[in-house]
Amino acid sequence: MKISDFRVKEGEKFKLSDIKTDFTGDIDNKEQAEVPTRENIEKLAGLQDKLYAQGKYGILINIQAMDTAGKDGVIKHVMTGLNPQGTQVHSFKEPSVEELNHDYLWRAVNHLPGRGYIGIFNRSYYEEVLVVRVHNLIQNEKIPSELINEDIWKKRYRQINDFEEYLNENGFIVIKIFLHISKEEQRQRLLSRIDDKTKNWKFSAADIKEREFWNHYQKCYQELFRETSTKNAPWYVIPSDSKWFSRYVFSEILLKSMENLDLEYPNLNSEQQMQLQIYKQHLLDEE
Repeated sequence: MKISDFRVKEGEKFKLSDIKTDFTGDIDNKEQAEVPTRENIEKLAGLQDKLYAQGKYGILINIQAMDTAGKDGVIKHVMTGLNPQGTQVHSFKEPSVEELNHDYLWRAVNHLPGRGYIGIFNRSYYEEVLVVRVHNLIQNEKIPSELINEDIWKKRYRQINDFEEYLNENGFIVIKIFLHISKEEQRQRLLSRIDDKTKNWKFSAADIKEREFWNHYQKCYQELFRETSTKNAPWYVIPSDSKWFSRYVFSEILLKSMENLDLEYPNLNSEQQMQLQIYKQHLLDEE
């Protein structure tokens, strides 16, 4: 199994329905997935240390999914093993009044990771071609009426592609993940939130309402994958009916993406090395 199996190829006539949400490849159960996932996290910790020390690249991970697909769980189980000093997570909620007074990418720019950091967007600026489109919220964004036409979504795809290419050309790697679950699996997870008292707090009536728009969301996701999966900022669609499988594949994608970078600890020149020896001798003389 290769991570390229989950990548949406640029220019491909991708069909979301062709991806089986219960696919787990040659991994049969949770126990089989835990070992390679744990090994990946250990390797990621080492690479993250180099990323932070080098301060050369930044990594942005966009995670999108239907409700209950496991975004929080993926972040918790995979990223917990990394140094929190070099990671940051931002969840995008309904835009504030201040955010609506700016262009739709403004709030995303404000939360981009710096060099040496891994930033995770739990949902992202892609909501602007998803929930905004599904619920016709474009009128709330104070855009001049003459700019709101049938081409607005195509224009946003182009704008997003340009934005991500700009990030890439400045040393920021964009990784885009979609956790793909079936409607039936979502139903079972919602029922679990109702039946399990420890999960009641997770349940939201809005999740039930959003299920009515399931097909519309699937159509919008399929289109945005086709339009915004590019060479330098590809989309990965991960079958996620089994949470343990999605966590394993997510760790694989992040690991391979970081291994492709030129990550090394900074090398000191001869003068700096000499200064270190002077400082070392100074410390030893204190004894």
